[in-house]
This record gives sequence, C-alpha cells and structure tokens, in this order.
Amino acid sequence: MLYLDIVLNVPVNQSFSYSCADTSVAIGERAEVRFGNRRMTGFITGIHKELPANCPVEPGKIKAVTKILDSEPLFGEELLELARWMAHYYLCTPGEAISAMIPSGRRETDAGCFSFIEEDPDTVPNILSDEQKNAVTGITSSRGLHYLFGTTGSGKTEVFLQVSEKIMASGKGVIYLVPEIGLTSQIIKAVAERFGNTVAVLHSELTPSQRLSEWRRIIRKDARIVIGARSAVFAPVPDLGLIIIDEEHDGSYKSGTTPRYHARQVAMYRCSKQQIPLVMGSATPSVEAWHLMQQGTIKKHVLNRRLAGGAVPEIKCIDLSKANIHGEALSAELVQEIRATLARKRQTILFLNRRGFTHFFRCATCGYELMCKNCSVPLTYHKNENRLRCHYCGWSTEVPAICPQCGSVDVGYSGFGTEFIEAEVSAKFPAARIVRIDTDSLTKKGELQEKLDAFRQGSYDIMLGTQMVAKGLNFPNLQLVGVILADTGLHMPDFRAAERTFSLITQVAGRTGRFFPDGKVLVQSYNPGRVPIACACSGQIEEFYKNELQQREMLRFPPFSRLIRLVFRAASAAKAESAAEEAAEILLAAEQTLPKAKNPADAAEIMGPSECPLEKIVMNYRWQVLLRGKNITMLQKLCAHLVNDYKRPSDVYIEIDVDPVNLL
Repeated sequence: MLYLDIVLNVPVNQSFSYSCADTSVAIGERAEVRFGNRRMTGFITGIHKELPANCPVEPGKIKAVTKILDSEPLFGEELLELARWMAHYYLCTPGEAISAMIPSGRRETDAGCFSFIEEDPDTVPNILSDEQKNAVTGITSSRGLHYLFGTTGSGKTEVFLQVSEKIMASGKGVIYLVPEIGLTSQIIKAVAERFGNTVAVLHSELTPSQRLSEWRRIIRKDARIVIGARSAVFAPVPDLGLIIIDEEHDGSYKSGTTPRYHARQVAMYRCSKQQIPLVMGSATPSVEAWHLMQQGTIKKHVLNRRLAGGAVPEIKCIDLSKANIHGEALSAELVQEIRATLARKRQTILFLNRRGFTHFFRCATCGYELMCKNCSVPLTYHKNENRLRCHYCGWSTEVPAICPQCGSVDVGYSGFGTEFIEAEVSAKFPAARIVRIDTDSLTKKGELQEKLDAFRQGSYDIMLGTQMVAKGLNFPNLQLVGVILADTGLHMPDFRAAERTFSLITQVAGRTGRFFPDGKVLVQSYNPGRVPIACACSGQIEEFYKNELQQREMLRFPPFSRLIRLVFRAASAAKAESAAEEAAEILLAAEQTLPKAKNPADAAEIMGPSECPLEKIVMNYRWQVLLRGKNITMLQKLCAHLVNDYKRPSDVYIEIDVDPVNLL
C-alpha cells in the first residue's frame, strides 16, 4: 500500500492524502478520486510508503483512489516546480496551476491536425538579408532575452524558423507561441513545411483526447517543436532550448481565468531556470517590452526592410468632424479610394473594432440609453435579427418603438458596427464581392479559415472585420486598408487604451503594401491629433513610446509600478461592495506591518474600493481594489494576508489578477 499526495483543481492551498494499492504509480500521473461527494481528477505530486506524520487523518480513514488514469507521467519535476512558482506568483493553488497546464483527455486519439504537412518538408530555408543574418547570429550566440523588432513583412518569421533550426540541430526542443491559432494558420503552415512531423500543434480546436495525444508525442520526443497559443508555454518539451513569442504585444497571452498567468512571464521564468534564450517579436512591442529594451534588459534586433517587394504603405488620416458624413460610416475620400481599388482588381480591408449594426439605442428627448439587464453595458443592435443584444452575456430583447423611460418616439441609434458598414458598402458597391469577419458572422467550426483563404485566393473584393483582421494575416493582392473609426478604443477607462489604439492601427495598416509598393491606408477619426492616432498615421513609433512612457511614469502606471487587481463579484451589489470594503480594511491593516519604504513613492498603495468600470457582467455586480507599488513581492505579501485572514462570504467570488492587462 502506498500513500499519495494529490492536488486538485480547487481553491484550497494544500495537497490531499489518498491510498493506492498499485505500486507502479508515479509522480506526474493523474488519479480519479472522491473529494467530498464529488468525483474529481487529481495530480500526483508525492508518493510515500507510510502515511506522512503531518497528515491529520488516521490511516484507517484515508480514502483510496478510484483509479489511476495514466500509465506514464504527464509532467516531471520541471513543470511541478513551475506550478509551485505560479501558485506563489499568481496567488492561486498548485492544483489550479497544474490543471491549467495539463490536458484533460482520458485516452489518446489521432489529432488530424497535420493535414497541411507535405511528405517531404521544405528543408531549404530562404536566403536571409544582412539584418536577418545578424539577428539569427545574435539570438543563437547568447542566452537571455531577445526582441525582434521590425515592420510587418520584414521577415521575422524566417528568423524565428532559422533560429529554431539551429537550436534543434543541437538536440534541443523549441516552443513557438502565437496569439490565436485561428488567425495564424500561415505561420503554422510555414513551421510545418519546414520541420515536417517533428511539429506538435496545441490549440483550442483539438478535443481533450487529441490534445493528450500531442502531449504524449512531445514527452516521447516524437515532436521537437511545439507551436500553439497561450497554454503551449507549458509544453513538456524535453531538453528545451528556446521559446519564441510571436506578436508579443497581443493581449491574448494573458489568461482571463484562474490562474491569471501571462505566457510572457511564464516563458521568462522557464527560460531563466533553463538558462536558454527567449526571443519575442512584434512591429508594435508592449510598452513594458519597449522599456526593457531601452534599459538593455532585452537585447533588440531590428528589421527595417520589407522583403517581398513591398514598402511601408502611405497612411492618411481623415478628420471626420470635417468630412460631413451625415450618419454614414464611409467618408467621400474613402469611398473614392475603394472605387479606385476595385477598378484595379485589387482588394480592400475595412476595419472597425465594433460588432453589430449600430452601437447603442438612445432617446433624443431624455438621453436614455438601453442597457443590458445583466451587465452595465449598452445593448448593440443587430439588423439581421432585428434585436438588441449584449456582447457580454448574450441577453437580447426586441427593439422598442418608443423610449421606455419617457415615452418619446424620437429614438434612434448612435455609432455603427460591422453590420452597419456591410449594409452601407453593399449599397455603395453593389457589384463588389464582400465578406464580413467577426464573431457574429462566424457560426460554424472552420468558417474563419475558409473565409480568410477565400479572400487570399481572390474570391472576395472587400473584407470587413473587427480586430480579427488586424493580426498576422498576409494577403498578396491587398492594396487598401480603411480604419472606419480609430477612436473607438480611446474612450475605454483603462491606462492601456492609447497603447491598444496605436497597436491596432499600426497592425491593421501592416496588412497592405507587403508585396507591392503602392499600399494605402486611410484612417478615419474625430480626434486625429490624439497622440496614438497621430503617431500611428505618421509612422512615429519612437515618438509614441516616448510620450506613452512619460505619461505612465507621471501617473505611476506600469512599467514604473506593479499592479495587483482584486475584483469582488456577487449577485447583490451591496454584498460585492461590502466584501470589497472589508478586504480593503484587512489590506490596510496588513500594510502597516510591512517594513517602511525608504522612499515614500515606493510604498505599497491601496486604491479603492470602487465600482469596476464595467460594474455588472452576467448578473454579477463587480467592485475592485487595486494594489500598486514598485515591489511586486510586497504586493503579493499583502494579498497573501488577505487570502489567509479573510473568510469571504460563500456568495462572493474574488478574482486575483497579478499584473493585469486591463482594468475594465
């Protein structure tokens, strides 16, 4: 009889003891156990011949595992140590951390994910420019943190591939992270064509069993390069030699559920422990990464030249306050350019970060806006359904003919979305072949890829889309990009709003001019003088980061401080508020016990409690407390006091977000 230490995906910071008659069991395997009246999957983290002395339960009362689920371990000491670090850093439990890493499949099955791999992979790399050669040499000749900074179309992917080739030739494995698998099929195809069946792909469209099969291939060394989205950072690659983070700036690298890890932070930790290089890349680095490059903590490698015959496109900003668009979405100048592009048999992308037909329902008499009954956000009108719908919880309602508040018939809609633009574009260009890409228009599996491939092959003339069309896509015949309303994200009450706006404009502009030197971008805005819009349109990248860093330093926001965000949510607004206030009192008391900072500006600061900007989501009211300071360890200690000293009400849920990427 053996006794097992098993951790579970529950918010309890301890392991649990179970007995097991199977003496071949190993650390890193999964076991099915009874936990209370539930049947759960646990992870074996320790094995003992005798019951540990610190176990509070008598040997006769120890439950036996129901069954062992694996015949060989799914994780080893490196991932177990990583889980312990994550539990400490992100203030979660080891069980929650391991659960985020390990596939949940019960049995292996064929993945079907390599249909695009040719029998003979393309082993001949492209000829590199001098800039690319210098980058490859610089990355492979030293450990530490590297950044490949270059305009879209400058050959970052080929550098990543050739660095990977050199690392793999030395007998080591590679993890290659991309923001969203559905939008980066071209990169996956390039990796697969270069490395053949040594590639493993981990993505959300795999079933749990298919994901388990890929996981096993990685452990057995059948796959030596792993490409995937955020969670692929946990891949159990033996002899790991390199981690790549493509489009490092992308917000999807941050998890939105417990544990709220950032793949960049996890990758930095793994690379530091393994003493191997981490290489990141983007045309629009995060402000934090830019700051570290300035300080020399990250070594910067610059790619300036577009390699496929293209050039940086001409970008022009159109001031909508002077354009007299009269309730329409497209200015006369943009309409003229679309017409000229169609005449040349070339393609257009129209970008707007807003779904639906119009933004929100509004009464012109009393100013009443129709809000979601479950969430504190305006409802969006969808013309094809003739309904108002919430994009957070999905609740919808019929369109009222009169104002529900004052009874006025003078009601209408403000703003516009992709559906609205589609109707206007169809009316103005009836002969054009139009495709819309947003989460409302994608209704079946694989439809996104089908539409992108069809546009790439010339089956459509105009593509309308949200931020989906701004990432990593390459269209040879694309000439014109129109940004319908650049101001959308600037009105968000979040300190990263300017960074996101600048990045989106720059990224979507980068889709054109890759193969021909005649690309053109028209950016429509009511605020053309705002720094992120002006800098994105004029290509003043250095100026934007300089200005943004000055603003962040003045306001004491990252990278000049660290943040932890605590969100208290409950079905009752009063309970959410009360829980936040009680937690803030505990934090203030704990703050008094910490060593005093030599410089008052470095002291931990407790901000709030206050309502979240999005006060209500899916029938839950939300209040928040922010911790801010120079030292993340100090903030984590404060939060640990709260976790240990505060017994939250059973009907209040607490979200702990270390290094949050948004404050909405």
